[in-house]
Amino acid sequence: MFPSFRSCSPSLRLLSFIVLAGIILVSCGPSTNQPAAPTNPYDRAAEAFKKGQLDNALDITDKLARAMPPADFTERAQVLRAVIYTGELKGSTELAAAYDKGAEKSKNPQFQAAYRRLRSDNLSIAAKAALNLAETTHQLAPDGVIAKELTLEVSFPTTEGPTTVKQLARVLEGGWIEPDDQEAAQTDAVRKGIDEALADVVSGDRAKARQALASGSTKLNGADFAIFLAKELADGATVFDRHHGRDPQKMLTLCDEGDVAVKAALAQFKDKPDKDLEKEAKKLQDQFKTIRKDK
Repeated sequence: MFPSFRSCSPSLRLLSFIVLAGIILVSCGPSTNQPAAPTNPYDRAAEAFKKGQLDNALDITDKLARAMPPADFTERAQVLRAVIYTGELKGSTELAAAYDKGAEKSKNPQFQAAYRRLRSDNLSIAAKAALNLAETTHQLAPDGVIAKELTLEVSFPTTEGPTTVKQLARVLEGGWIEPDDQEAAQTDAVRKGIDEALADVVSGDRAKARQALASGSTKLNGADFAIFLAKELADGATVFDRHHGRDPQKMLTLCDEGDVAVKAALAQFKDKPDKDLEKEAKKLQDQFKTIRKDK
């Protein structure tokens, strides 16, 4: 039979209380191995982007990007959203084109119908991304004026996208891919699109983008970024042409915002001439004129 706690001496009871309190404090104390979660909304969005949680990053930055007057991280939120929408636009248009080709190549009526449906689904995703990109461009370059320097404050995604979406090779030949492969292709295409968008933003390739974002932030020339936006809007406008979405009004909206982005770039060349970029801007203006004719 064990002795009761009451039968112990006062000093022993005091020592027991001290030991017990120490055990409770250690077990309930904060873990030093777990980093604190970001509290700043933009930091949380950047962390979500790094993990590939694009919808989460967009949800977090939505209110920040629309803030009037602009908050501390409003412009950075808009830059990040432009990158995400561009990546989504690139990925979905690649998928739509592949499924279109697959429907054309396949001899199986069921495959043709399924691929046409997937083409339509991805064109809808591309249309939404293109319109959101146009809105973000309007936020970044109101009245044809864009900041001389912008900041892209994110790390390169932890999971890098493929250089080619391997599942689409069979689609392009008219062969069938199962729903699991269709879902994998969707994920890979968007990841690929995001990586390509980051490369385009830094005017280089993936390696340059990864290096530029090694510290979690990189500065962007305003005129360069305006040209980047205009290029992506030109691609987005074709989603609504008579060969695809057949929505001339939305096509014209993207062309208008693209022209505004070009105007913003050209305005900066007055103070700091750049013949190559100016030539590229003029080509984009001509491209928007051509797109407008294809209603």
